[in-house]
Amino acid sequence: MVRMGSPIEINDTLKISKERGFPECISLDDHLAHPDKTFELVRGKVFDFWNPDERLYPRLPTRAFLVEEISGDWLYWGHVHIREQTISANKTRGKFEIVTVYDPLYQYLATLNEAPKHKAVPYSATQLTLLRQKLPELLRRYSLP
Repeated sequence: MVRMGSPIEINDTLKISKERGFPECISLDDHLAHPDKTFELVRGKVFDFWNPDERLYPRLPTRAFLVEEISGDWLYWGHVHIREQTISANKTRGKFEIVTVYDPLYQYLATLNEAPKHKAVPYSATQLTLLRQKLPELLRRYSLP
């Protein structure tokens, strides 16, 4: 029950680090190199997470955004369904399933546009080069008839 003055925060974004449950099997470098393989690594798997503080995430079938926290910065990955959540004093635990992984171009733009000011993960020169190399292929996905 949420009461006036309650410390429970309502979130539409699951922002977690690898230490708090972000899947170890995916990384930005691998996603940039082989974007079509990323979702296959997580498809149908359920992952555990925890976050400090008391947070309430949307219930199925509503999606939440998935953000990887890297050294305090934000990297948007896609959408998740929160399968379970338990809220206790100063901690939220749960299980999630990744249902959408953004393609690298969309991921880059979502991170730049949706992360709080000065909190977007900075891409390295190598990562930006990989993204530029993939641009023609990625843009074809958005081609209109």
